[in-house]
Amino acid sequence: MPLTIRDKADIAGTFRDVSIVLMETLARWVPATPELEVKTLFGRHIWDLAQHADWFGRRAAELRAALHYRRPPRTEYAAALQELAQASGTGDRVAAFYDIALTDLVARYGAFAAALDRLLDDPTLRIIERVLADAGRMAADCADVRRARPDLPPADAVWLNGLRARFGTRDWVDFRPPAPSAEILA
Repeated sequence: MPLTIRDKADIAGTFRDVSIVLMETLARWVPATPELEVKTLFGRHIWDLAQHADWFGRRAAELRAALHYRRPPRTEYAAALQELAQASGTGDRVAAFYDIALTDLVARYGAFAAALDRLLDDPTLRIIERVLADAGRMAADCADVRRARPDLPPADAVWLNGLRARFGTRDWVDFRPPAPSAEILA
């Protein structure tokens, strides 16, 4: 079934909400992360996520939603984001954000982009292409920090595997119910 304009606005709103949640998570981690290189990494990526949230918010408005429309994801995905935010050690934070959350988002953006019509959905596709380019740079930045700081604490592999499974939630956009149609009076 093809997506309606309202559905596309809900998806853009969900992309915006997830970008904001991840941005806020990194912002909370910066003061509690002792390694300067990781603080700097998180700081640069806070800005990137803020840009993504802004782009998706503007796109949602173009799709007839409110300016900077925000649509929280389904409960299971929101719970995975909350669990991610609870990571306490530097190793857990880096692995959870870059290896799980960012990787998951790249897959979701890519799948959504592949399903769109290049002509009708060009503005959305261009935003996703920019976000994907940023995500690739973010992953490369993380790899650079890991090479520069091989002494970073290791991540808890058991916790990460559980988190990865929770991020694997297939359906994550909580679409609004269809708008009521006008009845034709006979």
